[in-house]
Amino acid sequence: MKKTLLSLALAGLAAGALAQAPVIQKGADLKQDPIAMKYAAIITPELEKMHLSIIASDEYEGRETGMPGAAKAADYIANEFKSLGLTPIVNGSYFFDVPIMGTRFMVNGLTINGTAYNYGKDFTAQGGGTKTINVKDVVFIGYGIGDEKYDDLKGIDITGKVVVLMSNGEPMKDSVSFITGKKQLSVWSPIPGAGGRGGAGGGRSGAAGGNVAGNTGKSRMQYIQSKNPALILTVNPNPPANGRGGLGGRGGGNPERWTVGRKQEVKPFTGIVSYTISIPMADQLLKPTGKTLAQLKNAIDQSGMPQSQAVKTELATSYAAEVKDLKANDVLGFMEGSDPKLKDEVLVVSGHYDHIGLTNPGSVDKVNNGADDDGSGTTGMMSIARAFSQAKKAGHGPKRSILFLANVGEEKGLLGSEYYTDHPVIPMERTVADLNIDMIGRVGNDYKGKPDSANYVYVIGSKMLSSDLYNMSVNANKTYTNLDLDYVYDDPNDKNRFYYRSDHYNFAKHNVPIIFYFNGVHEDYHQPGDEVKKINFPLMAKRAQLVFYTAWAVANADKRPVVDGKNDR
Repeated sequence: MKKTLLSLALAGLAAGALAQAPVIQKGADLKQDPIAMKYAAIITPELEKMHLSIIASDEYEGRETGMPGAAKAADYIANEFKSLGLTPIVNGSYFFDVPIMGTRFMVNGLTINGTAYNYGKDFTAQGGGTKTINVKDVVFIGYGIGDEKYDDLKGIDITGKVVVLMSNGEPMKDSVSFITGKKQLSVWSPIPGAGGRGGAGGGRSGAAGGNVAGNTGKSRMQYIQSKNPALILTVNPNPPANGRGGLGGRGGGNPERWTVGRKQEVKPFTGIVSYTISIPMADQLLKPTGKTLAQLKNAIDQSGMPQSQAVKTELATSYAAEVKDLKANDVLGFMEGSDPKLKDEVLVVSGHYDHIGLTNPGSVDKVNNGADDDGSGTTGMMSIARAFSQAKKAGHGPKRSILFLANVGEEKGLLGSEYYTDHPVIPMERTVADLNIDMIGRVGNDYKGKPDSANYVYVIGSKMLSSDLYNMSVNANKTYTNLDLDYVYDDPNDKNRFYYRSDHYNFAKHNVPIIFYFNGVHEDYHQPGDEVKKINFPLMAKRAQLVFYTAWAVANADKRPVVDGKNDR
């Protein structure tokens, strides 16, 4: 019954859109195509809202890769492709299996002198393997530096020991380093709100000091690891952080790692596990010395002499790494081109349907709905597919073939698009371009409060590989949509690295010209507040129409976009 009602609703929306095509301002010296305009009019705010209200609903539980909500979203997209008459080209299926394995590293318990601490709240960890540790002493090694002028490990054997160190910094008095003799700011002090946070392209742990360990040429962690301790406890002066990272990654402290592959391919972990602990935990560890961490640090800084020592402290902990295969599928819908000479060439229109799933159990709003990221791109891609489908049924099919690609695993590291481009159903050499839509439903932070805030889109990558694709994009916009195309992030040196942070990049790595359509980040990015009620549907539909018009130009051009840019891979 739901499918029947959905089909009727879609048919009604499409018929209404065709009957009331909007008047679009003509670009200077550019001729509008009335057929393209007729089918672009199918992409309406109402159609966008209908799709998005389903896939970004609480029922889909944030669409996290490998979880039931993502599978529901994949089924919904496949059913839509089927209703549009798109061809299932994966051996008769719309589902393209993506082998993803998740590794979850968990600390099962930690007690210090009988006091229990909670993983994820009091401390974080990184590493692998499975082990239980019970010791009656630990070794404090100060800053963990090895240098000709200052060596925290001189005369200290830490083989098989649990070691405690400050995460970064170096000994200095009155801001003058004992090692370099130069005045500099201390890099080891509490900073409110700081901690391990993810950056562009994925999160990294916030503690684990990367400072150079003097003249050894190694980082301090490499220096310590070379001495083969059993466990490294790095003290972070800021609270452990479990925040999420940027597009394509998780934030520091999150125990999950995701890669393309299968469980049997995992190599045993051979490194040394490290925990990031708080100052109060360090003080508990060092209590038998009669001094706090701050007092020991002060003693080092005033004298320039190490305070390394064995401490009679009982510590018990155990950890384990779980590796599991996840069920994950890209969803592919194929439309064959109408021109016998051009139909072997394929344009890809893509968007990722996965998001980050459920938030902390104690939260009032438990679902990260991902309406903008990337329900908006998925919905836009499906609406564009509907427009092309209606055009084809009326005898106006594209000359080139089009692959509508809904990617999984983008939030885990662009995994779905990575696997597809490495194992393409349609060879990369026949793929002429990828138009990737990732977040087109909101107004980003940079445009808040500006008069033109409702008439822009960031266009990323169009200038990178193909001048032809760039010109097609500009002409499509001038002729039909008149959005302000913002190129501020169309730069491989952009500090946000947006060019590298969504699925288009895996096509660009194969010299396939790309455009990434993006509205910018906002206060609800990767938060439960990214909900349907906050979507600007008229703006979202207009942006999707721009992608449609650009796709129409690429799919019907006499020649494929030339690749005349430089791949920076």
